[in-house]
This record gives sequence, structure tokens and C-alpha cells, in this order.
Amino acid sequence: MGWWRISADTLAAGRFLVSELVETTATLQALECGTASHPAERAWFDRHRPAYRERLAGDPVTARLVTVGLGGLWNADFLTPTPTGDSAFAQDLARVRQTPPDQARADLEVCGGGPLPSTLHRTDLPEKAADLLAWVWEQIVRPDWPRRRRILEADIVARAGQLSQGGWAAALDAMNPGMRWLGGSRLQVNPRDYPPRELAGASLAFVPVTPRQGWVSWDAEEQRYAVVYACAGALSDADRQPVPDTLGRLLGPARAGVLVRLGSPRSTTQLVALTGQGLGSVGRHLKVLTEAGLTGRRRSGRSVLYFRTEAGEVLVRAQRPPA
Repeated sequence: MGWWRISADTLAAGRFLVSELVETTATLQALECGTASHPAERAWFDRHRPAYRERLAGDPVTARLVTVGLGGLWNADFLTPTPTGDSAFAQDLARVRQTPPDQARADLEVCGGGPLPSTLHRTDLPEKAADLLAWVWEQIVRPDWPRRRRILEADIVARAGQLSQGGWAAALDAMNPGMRWLGGSRLQVNPRDYPPRELAGASLAFVPVTPRQGWVSWDAEEQRYAVVYACAGALSDADRQPVPDTLGRLLGPARAGVLVRLGSPRSTTQLVALTGQGLGSVGRHLKVLTEAGLTGRRRSGRSVLYFRTEAGEVLVRAQRPPA
């Protein structure tokens, strides 16, 4: 299995960060090889895949490049540069575009497990990859970025709560399939038979994305490592369940939306991401709901989590249509 030995100092300095390029790459990978797990997620694919397929139909070289570089058991390194968290999309995209052609082809050969098809014996592969990522960013991710960023930041808040309550084992277990804390400074990053890596003195980042994708990346020269992991259900908006009309008329649609989304404990930041309301509005609704005995609150590390009380559960269940 693939595992990293992480020194105490490296782990203590580990940080969660948001990356526009990583989110865009995960979205591209979802478009290329993602499989819908429920109707809401299928609707997302149905909305975006036709334009994506049309884009690739006019550029068979890029289509083949994506299939080899992101459609296999692992990703081409030049397509998934390790993020720093200190640069904007254009700066990170320039790193992809400036990849030496020989390195890009070598990365793709590793992914494909052998020699490349003749269509990929070219010197412009980094430019084509960067152009496609720019298209995904402009057409799909950027228009939705404020909402996605709220979701990513809410996930980071939740992970921070797990970290303060249960340590790194609680925060890292099941972050990605096959990933778990083994103890003894060892983090299993995937179940594959890779040689272990020593991360003493390295920087370590954890990067959430909204699509159901995940991977690890590293820059050995710069001693930077990253774990990219999926926010559960974020792409499909599974947590944006409809508010019953009767409950909306009783409490007001916005306040009812907050109550409905407290089926599991959530912070105000998470509620902002899920409802699309401002922080002040969510705070006011929570105050009224708590004073009415419909919600309660408890502290989890540095975060305050809100939850439905028994009275709140009864009210929400009573307004749902019969199955």
C-alpha cells in the first residue's frame, strides 16, 4: 500500500487550503470519467457534459490527452501540480502550460503503462491541457465559484472540528477511499503498492474539492505534498433538500431552509454554504429557532455546531409529504 511517514512537525504545520486550479482539474476529471451515484448528480452531468463532449469532438488530440492523463488509475503529474494556496488560477495554470514537453509525455506514459499513441507524440500537449482547463474554469467552475468556495470553506471548518476533537486520525480517516491513519507517524494515502515516502521537513496541504474526485500529489524538489479529497455530496447539492411549502409558510422560506438543513449538526459557515444566505441572516434565523426550542447548539473544538431538537425534528417530519 502507499503510505507516507509524516514527522510531528510536518503534521502540526499541515494546513487546509482552497485551490481554484485543483477544483477545476477535479471538475474536468468528473466530466471525463465520473459516474453519477444518484439523480441529483446525474442532473449535473446532463447539464454540463454535452458542451464538454462538443469541445473535445473538435479537438481529438486533447480528447486523447485527457483520457490517458486523467482517466486511468492515477493522474499525470503535470496535470495535477501540487498547490501552494498562495496563487490565483492564472498563475497555477501557467505552471501546467510551462511544463517541458518531454516531461508531459513521460508523465502520460506512466499513466498509460507504456508507449504513447502516435496522436500524443507532440510538443504542444501542455498548451492543449492548459487550454482545456481554462475552458472548464470559464464555462463551468468560475460562474459557480462563490457557491463552491463557500462549500469548500465549510468543509474545512468541519474538518477542523474533527481535528480538535479527535486529532489527526479523526480528521484523516476515510478522507479518500483507502486512506487512513495507521499510527506510528504513518498515513496510508491509498491501497496501492507504492514505496513509502518520508515527509520530514516537508509542507503538507489538504485540499477539498466539490466533485467526487481525489488524489495525492507532490513536488519532491520543493518538498511540498498535498492530499486532494472530495466534499461528500457537494457537487450534486444533495444537502440542498427542498423546503416543504407548509413549513416555509409557517416559519418563512429562509428560516425554514436553515431548520431543514440541520438534519445533522452544522456550523454557521456550513449553513451559509448550503443555503446561499449571508452569515448575518443565518445567525438571526438560528437565534430565533434556538429561542423557540427548535434548535440547540454545542461546541466542537473551536466550532459551534447547531442541531435540530426533538421539537424541531417533530416539526420537520410533520411537514414532509408521505412517502
